[in-house]
Amino acid sequence: MCREHSVPLFLDAARFAENAWLVTQREAACRDMSPRQVAEQAFRLADGCLMSAKKDGIVHIGGFLGLRDRALAERCELLLIATEGFPTYGGLAGRDLDMIALGLTEVTEPSYLQARADAAGHLARLTRDAGIAIVEPPGLHALYLNAGRLLPHIPAHRFPGHALACQLYLEGGIRSVELGSLYLGSEDENGDPVTAAPYELVRLALPRRTYGLSHLNRVGEVLAATAKDKERIPGYRVVEQPPLLRHFRSKLEPVRT
Repeated sequence: MCREHSVPLFLDAARFAENAWLVTQREAACRDMSPRQVAEQAFRLADGCLMSAKKDGIVHIGGFLGLRDRALAERCELLLIATEGFPTYGGLAGRDLDMIALGLTEVTEPSYLQARADAAGHLARLTRDAGIAIVEPPGLHALYLNAGRLLPHIPAHRFPGHALACQLYLEGGIRSVELGSLYLGSEDENGDPVTAAPYELVRLALPRRTYGLSHLNRVGEVLAATAKDKERIPGYRVVEQPPLLRHFRSKLEPVRT
């Protein structure tokens, strides 16, 4: 379709290996392929890609833009020099570039991806046991908690997803992020709802090669404690927000609904 309409196809490749693993597990035609083979086929279809390497690059920082069009690459290089650094490093230390090169290979190993799937599956079971619904089936990089279902006493314009994320941090120091009406909704100047997100979710992302079984069990304990006393969780209202991407920079305060 892209070729037919002369539209370049770019991949957001931040989680290319985990997506490739899911393809091998859930697509009958690809069950005899390795994650690396699936990824190679996907990249062959694309005109370019953009990658945040902190995900499936398994590194602390950095990323890259991959392009097939040499003229476009040269245009991007000129902007890169002005904003980040020369194309040979792009603002990154040499050690980080070496880590990316190695990480992009290691990340497609089936044993590594199986471990990621096992960790996500274990946390999913703990979450269900705590009485919290999630988006099913769980993937590899995160679980998505259904905050709207857990906190029906908090309306969308009081941000149940953000409320749950705050409570998890207060209860057990767990950092998560709202993906609901703070991200996708809007209110008028009086704080009354204009649009709401279709789902009020909280993402529990699983950093790579960071947490062991005891850490995940601790998260399960905090989820169970939070769900047990969910009625005490307040809603939130926005007290300060930027004109763009408010879910990154807004300030909120608790309010009883």
